[in-house]
Amino acid sequence: MKTYRKELTFNTSKRIEFINITEQVQDAIDESGVKEGICLVNAMHITASVFINDHEYGLHSDFEKWLEKLAPHQPINYYRHNDTGEDNADSHLKRQIMGREVTVAVTNGRLDFGPWEQIFYGEFDGMRRKRVLIKIIGG
Repeated sequence: MKTYRKELTFNTSKRIEFINITEQVQDAIDESGVKEGICLVNAMHITASVFINDHEYGLHSDFEKWLEKLAPHQPINYYRHNDTGEDNADSHLKRQIMGREVTVAVTNGRLDFGPWEQIFYGEFDGMRRKRVLIKIIGG
């Protein structure tokens, strides 16, 4: 059995952003040499997410609006977490909703997706350096 580990680094230009990382994950699988196995992809920060969905701009806009309704950024003093001097409590909540990680089967050296599925990095407190872990296990 082989294992392979790779990190992706992001520093978004906006506070909230969704980035398709499917190609980078597939590149890591290619680098690993794994033909059959599992690929784990997770955000290594508590205000970011990794999730699977469709690569469609309207849907991503809907996610952003929906998340802002569920956990609005303002007013900052609405959240107890922000009493510590932080201003990102909403980002922690958005991450809980969108999830920390995804696990995808690797078959014949390729991500084994259903129709339209893609992997996305979701940033909810951007404009600073953050990492995503890719861990591939198989043979």
